[in-house]
Amino acid sequence: MKSNTCSFPAFVKTPLAVALCLASASALASPQAFMSSRSFAMGGTGVAIAHPAAAGASNPAMMASKHHEWSDDFGLILPSVNVRAADEEETVDQVDDIQDLIDDFEDIRSSDPSEARRLAGDLRERLTEFDKDTVRVDAGLGIALAVPTDSYSVGFFTNGNLQATIRGELDEADKTLLTKIENGNIASGDAEANLEDGLQSRGKVLASAVTEVGISVATSIDLADGSQLQIGVSPKYVQLRTFQYTETVAGFEDDNFDDDENETDESSFNLDIGAAYAFGEQNEWNAGVVVKNLIPMELDSNPSPDSRKNEQKYTLELKPMLTAGIAHTGNFHVVTAELDLTKKKGFGYADDTQWLAVGVELDAWRYAQIRFGARQNLASNDDNNGIAEETQFTAGIGLSLFGARLDLGALVSDADMGAALELGAAF
Repeated sequence: MKSNTCSFPAFVKTPLAVALCLASASALASPQAFMSSRSFAMGGTGVAIAHPAAAGASNPAMMASKHHEWSDDFGLILPSVNVRAADEEETVDQVDDIQDLIDDFEDIRSSDPSEARRLAGDLRERLTEFDKDTVRVDAGLGIALAVPTDSYSVGFFTNGNLQATIRGELDEADKTLLTKIENGNIASGDAEANLEDGLQSRGKVLASAVTEVGISVATSIDLADGSQLQIGVSPKYVQLRTFQYTETVAGFEDDNFDDDENETDESSFNLDIGAAYAFGEQNEWNAGVVVKNLIPMELDSNPSPDSRKNEQKYTLELKPMLTAGIAHTGNFHVVTAELDLTKKKGFGYADDTQWLAVGVELDAWRYAQIRFGARQNLASNDDNNGIAEETQFTAGIGLSLFGARLDLGALVSDADMGAALELGAAF
């Protein structure tokens, strides 16, 4: 029996256990966009509040926007990491138990027929319960640098984002075989009762990764009424990757997950465009809008060569995403709301997403910040085949000392748990 961890793309190695999965045709969206730890802790918001170093990931126009004097000259993120995981049915633990049962059965099937029959019944029940159970993992890693000036602000950013869904499928032939062994209709010592070769229930890992490297350029325009307009653009180089690996539960090889034969990739240049409008008596209000990935991209996956015949490919789609937000900023607070104006189609067995989010930051004389947020998925529906994403709550803290920063974030929902950590500097 094989070990239960899976290899992932080079930019982030995340241990995952083996799972069983259903094969079907689908269009797969890209992973959720990368976000800073501050954004993570404030419900995923950022279009109208992003600090300069985080502007490349949220809205390039915010690099030229007005910020506190202690953060408007230089910004550095090195690095920012966030992870979310949803495993409603403890899928990974179920896989461990199933694989252990297969090992135990093979060890005693000839020497102890009575115990072998009992194990066959236990395995049948576990495979039945495991059918269509799903686990989803999202992970992101990024670094960024920004130098705002009075004329033009310039920044650099690079980040990688991964989303993987793993799902279980019971093959009905396995259920019949195990029932026959359990009832003694097939002797456990017979060649037909070899479960390592005979079971057809399978595991499929569907993963997509998006890596981008780009620069951001922004400028601010003073308007006649005292308000300000910021405009920013981020030309970037984007690489898409897909991983599709399918194998029977007994034959699943963790090291094969990201083999070349299971991976496809495509690279191209793309573009983000953003704007922000600061208004009010002291320009304390800010409205922002951003279009990310202006140029659509697509990439087909490559089914495992040894998987079930006629298994269809999946398509990874990177489409333009339009998001708008508004924020009110004071000396000791930031309050913001944000809405995705376009829907992102779910990847694999993940949910479609269209977020309505709110976030709050309370500041203690720049040395510490407390953050809260919540977001609601307006696109979630009952027809979702996997793990629904509905209402999520976030919180976090920021600590600053002599320009150095540490930001922490946490996320929780009925299905998800997540965390974020970021090191950086701002002055």
